[in-house]
Amino acid sequence: MANAYLDHHLALLAHLRGILVALGEAEQVPEENHALFVERFDDLMNELPRDPESSLYLGQDLISQVFHRYPQIAHLVPRDLLWFFGGDCLHFMPDEEIELFQRLDERRYEAEQNDEPFDWNQEKRLLALPQDGSKH
Repeated sequence: MANAYLDHHLALLAHLRGILVALGEAEQVPEENHALFVERFDDLMNELPRDPESSLYLGQDLISQVFHRYPQIAHLVPRDLLWFFGGDCLHFMPDEEIELFQRLDERRYEAEQNDEPFDWNQEKRLLALPQDGSKH
């Protein structure tokens, strides 16, 4: 797994962790269970750089749990994380969004094969532009 790609998703996980911590500090959730969940989240963030492939299942589980345990912040979960972890996380994405991320992943793979630089966020913005050529 390419470092820039992994680093991008680690940054998104850190952002989501900050939201989870703030939720606990605002006393919006039961503290005991929440602290254990954040601890598991930390485990994921520590393990992911060491063993990305094995960490995917834990990531799928934790991201899916965010939607079930904390529905009030579901809209704040970065969509990239749903695609990155895949599996059950894809149930939280509409088909159009899955298609966008598939195209994005194909472009990333092609750039890697050609030893070309790839900016995930820039490419995502380009793919999200309207395809009909109209300028508004």
